[in-house]
Amino acid sequence: MDYFLTDVQLEIKELAHRIAEEKVRPVVRELDESGEFPWEIMKVLADADLFGVYIPEEYGGLGGGVMEQLLVVEELSRVCSGVAVSYAASGLGAFPILLYGSEEQKEKYIPDIAAGKKLAAFARTEANAGSDAAAIETTATPDGDYYVLNGTKQWITNGGEAEVYTVIAMTDKKKGSRGASAFIVEKGTPGFSFGKKEDKMGIRASATRELIFNDCRIPRANLLGREGMGFIIAMKTLDRTRPGIGAQAVGIAQGALEEAVKYSRERVQFGQPISSFQAIQHMLADMATQVEAARALVYATARMIDSGAKDFSKESAMAKLFASDVAMRVTTDAVQIFGGYGYMKEYPVEKMMRDAKITQIYEGTNQIQRNVIALELIKEYASKKR
Repeated sequence: MDYFLTDVQLEIKELAHRIAEEKVRPVVRELDESGEFPWEIMKVLADADLFGVYIPEEYGGLGGGVMEQLLVVEELSRVCSGVAVSYAASGLGAFPILLYGSEEQKEKYIPDIAAGKKLAAFARTEANAGSDAAAIETTATPDGDYYVLNGTKQWITNGGEAEVYTVIAMTDKKKGSRGASAFIVEKGTPGFSFGKKEDKMGIRASATRELIFNDCRIPRANLLGREGMGFIIAMKTLDRTRPGIGAQAVGIAQGALEEAVKYSRERVQFGQPISSFQAIQHMLADMATQVEAARALVYATARMIDSGAKDFSKESAMAKLFASDVAMRVTTDAVQIFGGYGYMKEYPVEKMMRDAKITQIYEGTNQIQRNVIALELIKEYASKKR
């Protein structure tokens, strides 16, 4: 479909596509097997100015928005979602600073993130605080001109590789989620260390680590917004970044669809390509329709956000929910079309199926997305009744 992208957006999409094909595709299997962080590709993306596509010009970016970022994520995910999420997670770490940071904080941190000189990361999840954000146990205790952080964050994307971390910690446990605050913590701060790199089922090129805070002293100037705003900052950030998971899912599904179409034309059974069988044709037709529907929803949501809409929690959740479910269905069908070959690591679709699963889990499970959507619907109905 023609989504009427601007000339700049088309250039960004083509540039990301070219990098994905020329720099990422040749090393996909190696990165998946080794789990090595793709620093060389991150440098290529930085040199191409793609880290700054969504960042305002005054902080060294290109002045685009969520839509521009999603175009890069989608194209990278077509080839390797592990590379794509390493890129996208830096935006997840940067958005809290862009949305709630002081001018001094923005000027200090955002230009290096926009230039790709430093990666960022977002740290909310803990062993006992996944979907239950109010269960966060990491604390930030005021001490003169500092806060002292103690606790552990789990499954943090870009953990250990990023230089700048947005961390959600409790400044007043008695207030529950309203007692959470957000902080900027720099790599190398005394008392801040990392656990082992997780050995994951999919997106293996991305780094996922524990963050460990042991009497980690950070300046009061590193508080984002005000005390008690941590939960709001986290939720408003996720509203902007969940469509990015949708774009990741669309990219994975698109890549799987392309591989399935190609294979169906090459694989011969009963004396003819399997693409001539109606059963396969119907599978491909359903896959293509689902991918296009997911892309349309993700793009529409991104444009809604970039237009300046004030409330888009429901639409953001829908984009993430629908696209990730599509990615799981499409990659599963792609493996089915490949048959026994699809189950083998030497063919690309088994990796795509493994990569797709995480899109239904991180940045809020799809069950949580359904909660968000339903609650927003109920609120809208109640407001109309008044």
